[in-house]
Amino acid sequence: MKDFNYYAPTEVVFGEQSEEQVAALVKKYGGTKVLVHYGGQSAVRSGLLDKICGLLKEGGVQYVTLGGVVPNPRLSLAQQGIDLCRKEGVDFILAVGGGSVIDSGKCIAYGVPYDGDVWDFYLGKAAPTTMLPVASVLTIPAAGSEMSEASVITNEDGDVKLGYSNNLARPKFAIMNPRRTMTLPPYQTAAGVTDMMMHTMERYFTKDDDMDFTTDIAEAMLRSIKDAVFAVLKDPEDYRYRAQIMWGGSLMHNGLTGCGVADDWATHQLEHELSGMFDVTHGAGLAAIWPSWARYVMHENLSRFVRFAVNVMGVPNDFTDPEATALKGIEAMERFYHAIGMPVNIKELIGKDITDEEIMEMTRKCSRDYSSTCGALKVLKAGDMEAIYKMARG
Repeated sequence: MKDFNYYAPTEVVFGEQSEEQVAALVKKYGGTKVLVHYGGQSAVRSGLLDKICGLLKEGGVQYVTLGGVVPNPRLSLAQQGIDLCRKEGVDFILAVGGGSVIDSGKCIAYGVPYDGDVWDFYLGKAAPTTMLPVASVLTIPAAGSEMSEASVITNEDGDVKLGYSNNLARPKFAIMNPRRTMTLPPYQTAAGVTDMMMHTMERYFTKDDDMDFTTDIAEAMLRSIKDAVFAVLKDPEDYRYRAQIMWGGSLMHNGLTGCGVADDWATHQLEHELSGMFDVTHGAGLAAIWPSWARYVMHENLSRFVRFAVNVMGVPNDFTDPEATALKGIEAMERFYHAIGMPVNIKELIGKDITDEEIMEMTRKCSRDYSSTCGALKVLKAGDMEAIYKMARG
């Protein structure tokens, strides 16, 4: 068991009337002029953007807006936001949307008080000492960015996708109304659930298997989310299960399921290069990579994969052949992905064969020009990354 600090300062305001508190919450956390940051047209069409802006105005909070965030949020838009905030004297970032919008908002918040290029933080060249406060009105449960310290940004110059984590970036508050998620397309719902499950699985598959309480929490969350996604794919307006997914996405990435264990994150880092190259949906990319990663590393802690198979995927335990049980658990996960419309390899994800040259380019980027490793259950060098990409090609 590892020593740990658990820090989850975000105030969660959850329920059907939660949006009504937005102006009071901004004031509570020191905001006087807000950047309302959002994505495409769904926030406009649904009326949510107008409602939030109206509530801010009624509450005496000034605001400016910046839309245009896309999946795999772009550095160039964040840089526009930084310039806008400086020009307008913005002192608070309010992200209205999902993880991409929140991550973009965090990037803007880092950059406003910083004299250099905000990309320095993602490259590891600098660390922020301050940033603007960030909060969210969540519409897409998936990334968990509404409670996490993480932000992932894509730099179009070279199609490089990098994450940066700092506790300064944990949002001040998160407004969560499950009804706002009922119009999500089935594919986006499934990809979101895949992402949130992976946030816990990246912590679950560890060599530190003596923190039973954390493991039990993780397994319960994974089982509950699996049940919930089938319920909402059958009935998109099922408030009860939409609420389970929304709350689950936050808890699965606010650090709770990593207490006392070493995080892995190899699947995420391998996928970042996949979505950086092909601009695919992040959750779907994770589903395409994970089965191959799992088969490649499972002997590093076979008992953990057996426990996952039995306790999460419902596989009968063959006590005479733990490897067979572990493999059946991975196969059961692949069936789950297919059942909710997710791919299990790269060909299914992008609709074509990936070339050796593309695999080598992703390997080069993931290994930072062959200078870095990733993962903790098994530390992956460039050769390991290449092998997993080739296993996952389909």
